[in-house]
Amino acid sequence: MIVVGLTGSIGMGKSTTAGLFGAEGDAVYNADAAVHRLYSGRAVGPVGEAFPGVVVDGVVDRKALGQAVLNDAAALKRLEAIVHPLVREEQAAFLEAAHRDGRRIAILDIPLLFETGRDREVDAVVVASAPADIQRTRVLERQGMSEEKFAAILAKQMPDAEKRRRAHFVVNTGVDLDHAAREVEAIRRALLTMG
Repeated sequence: MIVVGLTGSIGMGKSTTAGLFGAEGDAVYNADAAVHRLYSGRAVGPVGEAFPGVVVDGVVDRKALGQAVLNDAAALKRLEAIVHPLVREEQAAFLEAAHRDGRRIAILDIPLLFETGRDREVDAVVVASAPADIQRTRVLERQGMSEEKFAAILAKQMPDAEKRRRAHFVVNTGVDLDHAAREVEAIRRALLTMG
């Protein structure tokens, strides 16, 4: 089974690209979705202890938690030390299940793939990318997004040009969905020749 790391900066179409791989029958693991599940499950206790007041009605309030770690590198490190091991456990179980199911390609959708060094753990890296003006428009249309929040998120992410340079494959999501789907099909053909 070929394990592919899929990444891309905020607003670059990574989730859409993951969906295109999934539509082709590939197993797709979404690290963000895993975190969402953990915030209403196994991470509630330890996150609540580390960040008093962020658990509301038995669930981690993501907005409150975001405020607690925004622009605080030490707080973010504490949070990552709690959540990352739990996410890795879920990912390992996902890969085992994909292997058992006979999947030929497994996609790990990980936003900070390069930033966390996880690119060294996969067979190939795919980066979803779009021009900066399209990215900006997409992100600022999101509910609750502001210029300040967008800038803070970008500051934590490796620049898109560097991600593209380090990737094995790039999907241009700035044209249209059909274009991106054709690029995913071509990438899949190339990946399957690897394995």
